[in-house]
Amino acid sequence: MAEPIPPLRVVVVDDHSIFRSGLRADLDTTIDVVGEASDVPSAIEVVLRERPDVVLLDVHLPGGSDTGSTGGAEVLRRAAPQVPATRFLALSVSDQAEDVVGVIRAGARGYITKGASGAEVSRAVHAVAGGDAVFSPRLAGFVLDAFGAAVGETAAADDELDRLSAREQEVMRLIARGYAYKEVAATLFISTKTVETHVSSVLRKLQLSSRHELTAWASARKLL
Repeated sequence: MAEPIPPLRVVVVDDHSIFRSGLRADLDTTIDVVGEASDVPSAIEVVLRERPDVVLLDVHLPGGSDTGSTGGAEVLRRAAPQVPATRFLALSVSDQAEDVVGVIRAGARGYITKGASGAEVSRAVHAVAGGDAVFSPRLAGFVLDAFGAAVGETAAADDELDRLSAREQEVMRLIARGYAYKEVAATLFISTKTVETHVSSVLRKLQLSSRHELTAWASARKLL
């Protein structure tokens, strides 16, 4: 008899307690809410402590220190690099292009509005946990506009890819899709240390500073 699949571990970050309570009640039984937070400092603390599969992250949060940044984007910049296996899904009342693009650039794997039903949010959580990107339909255009490659950019992408070896390109695509180092190692049948070496080489050759910049770079060139 097959072992039961454990529920996905999720942290809910929103500054309205009534929304957090309602969302917790609406999510299906395949999702276990293991923590909540209401501002930037508490969000970073609970994410680093629980290391969940997915973080449902409000875009506008109090308590941030980055001038001109939404709280959600700050949480992503400060917490996401320390929990590479955790996926972040933005959930907000805002459907403004700058909010959508801002959190995606910071590393979120998707963005849905708070008008979504509990079933829709649950499906989005599973999709993001599985490595997919999820957007409310009317928001997808913002992402395509921001990251879509023009014809001239395709040639530039080819030139940039020529700097990478075949193995580095394989590692680059998996890392850009959100795979953890151990997942890349298992997929390509190489050691985690070798993955780390390849990632360092890729970032150096492409003149990037983080895996989140790599994801944005690959998305803009339609390489995912």
